[in-house]
Amino acid sequence: MADRLDTVDRRILYRLVADARTTSAPDIADEVNVSAGTVRNRIDQLESAGVIEGYHAQIDYERAEGRLTNLFVCTSPVAERERHAKQVAEIPGVVGVRRLLSGRENLHVTGVAEDMEGLTRIARRISELGVEIEGEDLVEGETVSPYHQFGPGEDEGRQSIADFMSLSAGAEVVELTVSADAPVAGISLGEANEEGVLGEDVLVVSVERGEEILAPKGDTELRPDDLVTLFCRDGADDATLASFSG
Repeated sequence: MADRLDTVDRRILYRLVADARTTSAPDIADEVNVSAGTVRNRIDQLESAGVIEGYHAQIDYERAEGRLTNLFVCTSPVAERERHAKQVAEIPGVVGVRRLLSGRENLHVTGVAEDMEGLTRIARRISELGVEIEGEDLVEGETVSPYHQFGPGEDEGRQSIADFMSLSAGAEVVELTVSADAPVAGISLGEANEEGVLGEDVLVVSVERGEEILAPKGDTELRPDDLVTLFCRDGADDATLASFSG
């Protein structure tokens, strides 16, 4: 699950980041033409796999009784970074710790306090752990946005997946592996369409080749062992399955 996300998974992540509080499973289900139960099951799987780590309220601490939010940019020895991050997170007033892979400035710590004296106490506790504070500044605000590639297709002149699937209540998402003797093996998607190997009601969404994910185009050649994700507007029929299995 953590290594491979399909369109349903990506749309779930997009909508939850955009607004987890008011987005419901039926809302997402309507967009990708699956059942609400499927969406709930996918959310459970994403949580179990650690892809969804939690749900958090985004708080404006300045509006909450005028509290100050400060970002401490810190450096921890690489070997101690994970341990220091856990220790810093336990300091009263610390509301966020981000670990970076760099050698310096590899811990970003967000702290909240009633006044500058409170922020100074947080800074002192961080330093006492052996973490060097490189710089700090008051946070004016923060904006969180969903990752655009997990959202609806926005390519100009290209039919979106949601629109394609909405054309029929029987639409289906399938993943198929290209067999060595499959009719689609060794030809481009354009040729597969021209020769009728793929029907007009079939949309190739993605092609996974080893560790690489290809954006399908007309000249994309399908190869044996490619994992292909399809949207079949009228469901995956035997002819479609045979095109990939040989």
